[in-house]
Amino acid sequence: MDNNRDYRVLELSKVLEMLAAKCSCADTAEMARQIEPQSDINKVHEMLTQTSDAHMLAGRFGTPSFGGVSNVANPLRRAQSGAVLSMSELLRVASVLRMVRMLREWRSHCEGVSTSLDGLFMTLAPHRSLEDKITTSILSEDEMSDRASSELFDIRRKIKSAESRVREQLDKMIRSATYQKYLQDALVTMRDGRFVVPVKAEFRGQVAGLVHDTSSSGATVFIEPMGVVEANNDIRLLKGREQEEIERILAALSSECGENADMIIASYNTLIELDLLFAKANLAYDMKASLPVVSADGVIDLKKARHPLIDKNKVVPSDIRLGGEFDTLMITGPNTGGKTVTLKTLGLLTAMTMCGMMIPAGDNSRISVFDKILADIGDEQSIEQSLSTFSAHMTNIIRILGLATDKSLVLLDELGAGTDPIEGAALAESIIEELRGKGARIAATTHYADLKSYALTTSGVENGSCEFDVETLRPTYKLLIGVPGRSNAFAICSHLGMPDSVVEQAKTLVSSENTRVEDVVASLDTTRQTMEKKLEEAEQIKIEAEALKAEIKEREQKLEKAKQNEIELARAEASRIVSQARGEADALLKEIDRLRKDYESAKISALNGDAKSTLRSRLRKMEASVDPVEERSNEGYVLPRELKIGDTVEVFGLREKGTVTGLPDKSGNVEVQMGIIKSRVKLSELRLIEESKITLNGQKRKQKGSTTHSIDTKTVQTEVDVRGCTVDEGILEVDRVIDHAVVMKLGEVRVIHGKGTGALRAGLHQHFRKHPSIKSFRLGVYGEGENGVTILELKK
Repeated sequence: MDNNRDYRVLELSKVLEMLAAKCSCADTAEMARQIEPQSDINKVHEMLTQTSDAHMLAGRFGTPSFGGVSNVANPLRRAQSGAVLSMSELLRVASVLRMVRMLREWRSHCEGVSTSLDGLFMTLAPHRSLEDKITTSILSEDEMSDRASSELFDIRRKIKSAESRVREQLDKMIRSATYQKYLQDALVTMRDGRFVVPVKAEFRGQVAGLVHDTSSSGATVFIEPMGVVEANNDIRLLKGREQEEIERILAALSSECGENADMIIASYNTLIELDLLFAKANLAYDMKASLPVVSADGVIDLKKARHPLIDKNKVVPSDIRLGGEFDTLMITGPNTGGKTVTLKTLGLLTAMTMCGMMIPAGDNSRISVFDKILADIGDEQSIEQSLSTFSAHMTNIIRILGLATDKSLVLLDELGAGTDPIEGAALAESIIEELRGKGARIAATTHYADLKSYALTTSGVENGSCEFDVETLRPTYKLLIGVPGRSNAFAICSHLGMPDSVVEQAKTLVSSENTRVEDVVASLDTTRQTMEKKLEEAEQIKIEAEALKAEIKEREQKLEKAKQNEIELARAEASRIVSQARGEADALLKEIDRLRKDYESAKISALNGDAKSTLRSRLRKMEASVDPVEERSNEGYVLPRELKIGDTVEVFGLREKGTVTGLPDKSGNVEVQMGIIKSRVKLSELRLIEESKITLNGQKRKQKGSTTHSIDTKTVQTEVDVRGCTVDEGILEVDRVIDHAVVMKLGEVRVIHGKGTGALRAGLHQHFRKHPSIKSFRLGVYGEGENGVTILELKK
């Protein structure tokens, strides 16, 4: 990358260094530094898709860890050829295997998405058994685990036992009064892997044994007493066996690594490729970058583009266009106005896209892929080659003219500068025409008024300027396309305090043609600023209108929510009133049952049934009347035909079904049989239940949460279906049927509650245990409905 002068002047290498800093592995960082822009649009599309998918995965599931693994290709190739790897090399292989496994597991947890990276993740080949063998056998770079093999465990057990015996013997010796006076210190130490004691030099003859070392001062000699020589020899032999076993284990592990070398190396290469893609994704998050629309038609349309090397909190976004309506953009304006930054932003973001990177620009920005990006930016003066600034620029431009094609992007900074303005402007115009003739896309900066006029009068060439605030003498760095720039030299000098006479004299020396051009530019600039202010005011009004609209909508939603809350409160209050009424009714029914037990006469039983039915009817009327939200109304209903005896009707106010037993009288009252109660009801309160709703056996079809009523008034209901009801609703329905059955002196009632979760059955059974009219109950058996049915035996 550093050898390519065009990308170097665009500072692409600095962006790639930022990318390298995001990489977890050293090899990945180096790969990032070596990235080169691709001119194949298919390759660019592929790279951008992978980067975009990595960006999406990182955003949804977090960036996976790559653990800083190192390249193990060289150790694995050595193992493949039969070499034995060291413990540190084997641990590095295990680290790669662990990271490969963790990446596969991470991807498996990213459920519900399919990406272009799935192929890369699938090529990762974990080897858990080899990974576990290495990690359980090797504890560190210089320590083998006792559990590496049973033989190693046995050898080390014997070594510890032998060392313990030697220490015991030497401990007795150093604690002995006989030997303590000969010893320099009462301790046991080691020399050359053998246990020794420190003896004063003058008593070396008093302690029989082998001398292994002497202190630097010569005052102490380290002697291995004869009594432990044999034991030390045994330990030395065991140490040798231990080392042989370690070598054998390392050889076995190295051999297995060699057998899987190609697979592990391929997985490592995939791993660092994924590391690079997620590094691009993380850099994109840092830059607040987006994915551009890529084409090969030479059109660039950057929206709110930001130079990636300028602090994102300070950089001013710019809209940059090139291609399409015009193939050449002439950018003018004062020095330090941002012209060069604009050129570099244009070139650098194009190069980043061709490297498969997301760019710091707004959504739907458009970038074209070029075969070359050719740039002449900055001072190329060379003392060694005796080149002036002008000569250096011209040398580079000659190179560009030789390389440019219709697929090239050419960026020229201060074209024609460094020489006579007239000749420089003419030369600049000629260079641009030559490049346009080759079909290149061109962006150039200049101060020459002649080039401004050239852009105004030439089709396919457009003026652009970097805005400058004359009052503050500071550039706004805002690119204005279609507006030629002004040098503002006179205004800047006046603001800095130059005498007016000097400035005015300078103005008289400017040619009338140049003055007219500057006046036109000034007029255009004033008009532009006025229009921009009006546009900003209109945008502000639009924003305020949108905010007001949102506020009104929010208020409407709050009002609707408040309305629903009030309705819910009203329903809750109605439910409380009904529950209270039901409680009082239950108490009254219990009192009636008590009276029935005392008086078994048929008359009392009939009165009992009438009282209960009347109470139930009144209770249902109360339920209907206390609902403040929804009231039932029979208004507007017309009987489809005249009633006849035997018709099934609904008494709308009572929500009860019955059978017509008498035709309407002169007052419009109809005799209706409801269960065991016969009553006269106004004709306007009745609704006809069509015969199509009556089953062939003469019973009404069962509805969710409702009981089954017999059309035949001589029969009484002995079955109730409460499937779909809550526990409270089910208890109320079952109690009503039990009351009827008790009045008619029936012994059994069948309750259908269904199987489901069992919550309804459990709630009902808890109620049955306390019910005064129930003697016992059981679940149904085969043929009766099994666990979905409960059979109640009533007290006589």
